Amino acid sequence: MRRDNEVVMTKSNRYRMLAVDIDGTLVNKDDELTPGVCAALRRAAAAGIRLVLATGRRYSRALPLVEPLGIEAPIVSASGALIKDALDHRTLHQAVFQPGDLVQALDVTARRGFDAILYADTYAEGFDFYCPRLVVEEPSLAEYLELNPGSGRETPDLMRNPPPGIFAGLAMGTRSQMIELHEALQAALPDRLYTHVIRSPRYRGFMCEIAPAGATKWSGIRRIADDWDIPNDQICAVGDDVNDLPMIIDAGFGVAMGNAVDELKQAADRIAPTNDEDGVAEVVRWILDENDDAN
Repeated sequence: MRRDNEVVMTKSNRYRMLAVDIDGTLVNKDDELTPGVCAALRRAAAAGIRLVLATGRRYSRALPLVEPLGIEAPIVSASGALIKDALDHRTLHQAVFQPGDLVQALDVTARRGFDAILYADTYAEGFDFYCPRLVVEEPSLAEYLELNPGSGRETPDLMRNPPPGIFAGLAMGTRSQMIELHEALQAALPDRLYTHVIRSPRYRGFMCEIAPAGATKWSGIRRIADDWDIPNDQICAVGDDVNDLPMIIDAGFGVAMGNAVDELKQAADRIAPTNDEDGVAEVVRWILDENDDAN
């Protein structure tokens, strides 16, 4: 049973991994990685705690945050669908749609009048998503394309004939439109897709993110934790939105930011200060204190 805003610390819960969301968690409302958070994460790394960034962002947008930290930190990007080593850009894992599922999902999306953005593991080629058109009228998607210049490849036949290697994607619109699309996708492909509706602080529109079933931030974190031989109860996960739910629920210590959505706060073990109050730095203090008590 989950605990309400309180965590019971035991000597068996010595934390060895810290998995941190980016938007609304690691960075503040101005998309800044503050000196206080940087210093705290360096203290955690010096104490032997492994850092993982787990984000809905594309890999190319998450990568610039690793260098200022000066810490080895694998990136679980696209809400778990692509995992890469930030040091050499090696792909550690890429989600795969079952045959026919992506085409069917795109058909459902197109019939509701939306274009899709489809992610590919093409960072080395200088772009990381495909779209049917680079100039659109729909306000939400137009803003997305405007804020990501040079990152997309125009592919007119994308909605009917997606290229190989697609591991996730999204559509954009109003909140009600994206909730309806999420429900339609789940009805058309039950248990075959992982979809959710979120709004990034960077954009005005809402996103319906689409990935193969089982591709979550937590599944990505677990893959890395397996390589490092770290069990669930030695993982602390911190986030603020619905795509963070799996990792908040299953980590040994799940923390919701003070600015998190209510659904996440209800599932969390503890609530940290907001991202504008360096909440991640406070979480680091909690787990370092616990680790000191366990020694």
